[in-house]
Amino acid sequence: MSDSPQTPILHVAADQDRFGERHSLGISRIDFKLTPNDGDGILIIENTFHARGGPARHLHHEQDEWFCAIEGEFIFEVGVHKYHLKPGDSLLGPRGVPHVWAFIGEERGKILIAFMPAGHMEAFFRTVTQANAMPQQDPALWRAHGMELVGPPLAFD
Repeated sequence: MSDSPQTPILHVAADQDRFGERHSLGISRIDFKLTPNDGDGILIIENTFHARGGPARHLHHEQDEWFCAIEGEFIFEVGVHKYHLKPGDSLLGPRGVPHVWAFIGEERGKILIAFMPAGHMEAFFRTVTQANAMPQQDPALWRAHGMELVGPPLAFD
């Protein structure tokens, strides 16, 4: 048995970024866990929330987006369907289907998000985290990264 896999072994500790970087969206932090060499691979991020909220309603032209709640509670709308995710629950948002979601817990929330294929999503997160705030609702910004902005963030109690 060989210890030389074709793909290098990658270990990223809990609450750490693959590159040792910090990426903030104001209400949450993003840690890159798995990044592809090109846009054809899979991108996995860990999104850790310290306040309630989430992104604006949008759709991806080329990516399926998979979510797995790790800690806290989240609400989702994918197309016309509504979901309440608790730790251990997962959900697939297919490409081309509008979706929106938010952390609704009182303490900390954590969710793993995978983009398949990655496309321009790593570049999007590197761009928007420079402002230390949730992504601007600027249609050109979203379009430049392969998405369409189709509505505001979720309203919740």
